[in-house]
Amino acid sequence: MNIVATLEKDITPDGSEYETVRQVIELISADYRDQPSLEAIAAELSQSPTQLQKTFTRWAGLSPKGFLQAVTLDHAKRLLRQEAMPLLETSIEVGLSGPGRLHDLFVTHEAMSPGEWKARGQGLTIRYGFYPSPFGIALVMATERGLAGLAFADPGEEKACLDDMTCRWPNAAYVEDSAATAEYAKRIFEPGQWSADRPLRVVLIGTDFQVRVWESLLKIPLGRAVTYSDIAHDIGQPTAMRAVGAAVGRNPISFVVPCHRALGKNGALTGYHWGLTRKRAMLGWESAQV
Repeated sequence: MNIVATLEKDITPDGSEYETVRQVIELISADYRDQPSLEAIAAELSQSPTQLQKTFTRWAGLSPKGFLQAVTLDHAKRLLRQEAMPLLETSIEVGLSGPGRLHDLFVTHEAMSPGEWKARGQGLTIRYGFYPSPFGIALVMATERGLAGLAFADPGEEKACLDDMTCRWPNAAYVEDSAATAEYAKRIFEPGQWSADRPLRVVLIGTDFQVRVWESLLKIPLGRAVTYSDIAHDIGQPTAMRAVGAAVGRNPISFVVPCHRALGKNGALTGYHWGLTRKRAMLGWESAQV
């Protein structure tokens, strides 16, 4: 039997826009090792970065940067899985600065719905455990959907640390469960466990504004830092630096969602929820990984 499908409307982009999308895809597919910026791609096509971003996102369903990451990740997985290439060599081969940057690419995230956040954790079971880490005692918290919390404490401060985290979602059920959380601790703090085949999934539980700030933090490459002003501009609210600072301070997944890479005006370290000494230690540790 021959079946003929008929579209109700033509979904092919107009000639000029289709050509733009085609050229961007071809350029990224050929030059992804150079990790071209949006500005570089736009200059190559003699277009404005803003218009190019809008056109490509509308027709491709993701931004040029998102497409670049997808191409890079796909190639990295092939090198790691099929050719057994070491992590550092894979990072260099696909045009990334080092294994830390590759690790950033393999961290995926999802956000709780606004309704789930407003329920203050009701219906959630959060499992937790304490583990040694390069930055003191780490409190690792996870739901069935992924890593939901990461906090730090000095010896003797474990209860205060747990109280600080549980009050964020007071209606959740909390279960101490090393079996469910140990693997997260191992993968977070051991670079040898960073794998393209098993992206680390994190679950962001916060207000819409907080989640947008935390998603912006996830864009900061390992070994780099930005200011609160940079983050405010990135989320489209350039005058909201104070609110951005507050959202950074409420980040529940420290280190993995790298709030320690956010600096104050003129690059000052400013405050850190788990202590400035720990923030300095994290930045130094990351510099050694790049």
